[in-house]
Amino acid sequence: MAGSSGHRPHDVVVPDNSRSLSRSPELGESTLSCATPLDAAHLLLGAVIVAGPVRLRIVEVEAYGGDPAGPWPDPAAHSFPGPTGRNAVMFGPPGRLYVYLSHGLHHCMNVTCAPEGTAGAVLLRAAEVVEGGELVRERRGPSRPDRDLARGPGNLGQALGISLLDNGIDLFASGSPVRVEAGPASAVAVGPRVGVTHAADRPWRIWDPESKVVSSYRRSPRAPAAPSTG
Repeated sequence: MAGSSGHRPHDVVVPDNSRSLSRSPELGESTLSCATPLDAAHLLLGAVIVAGPVRLRIVEVEAYGGDPAGPWPDPAAHSFPGPTGRNAVMFGPPGRLYVYLSHGLHHCMNVTCAPEGTAGAVLLRAAEVVEGGELVRERRGPSRPDRDLARGPGNLGQALGISLLDNGIDLFASGSPVRVEAGPASAVAVGPRVGVTHAADRPWRIWDPESKVVSSYRRSPRAPAAPSTG
């Protein structure tokens, strides 16, 4: 399994026929409204995100739940404290783009899921460039290796030219400046989320183990020690 990406030994590769949701052609608001965050992550893996001339194939995602009153309490999620001005999109309709600024520098993207009023979202962590490579290189710098053009949530946002003005965009509306389209399914690898302090061992990160642009696993130094597997 893609050891060069730094995955932990307990990460698991799931055969591509084990999750029918990951190959559904009906990716849209109605599908995401019925999906748990983890099911939504499987739906989005392999999908294509489009912004202007740039098309990227999503190869790594992380699922995030909501507040304690919802069905998927998740202390690692922005929505865990309940609705705020910053996270309001996570509690809104499914299929919206939730954009947040990380460390004051990086615009990171999530796709919302679950019925309106219930928080759930999928963080887009890495993608492969399908079209618009010249513009992506202009945004990311001409010396960047191909694998690093949209590798990592902030780099992915920069590759697409995303800003906070895109927060709340309907990703499935006709004429939307940022859109998501269904793509072919692939094999699926499963493991813990990257860099979170809380719920650090929840296996809600999934990726395409055949992709060379998947980011490395890094456990937060502030997270509790991982449980022993022996």
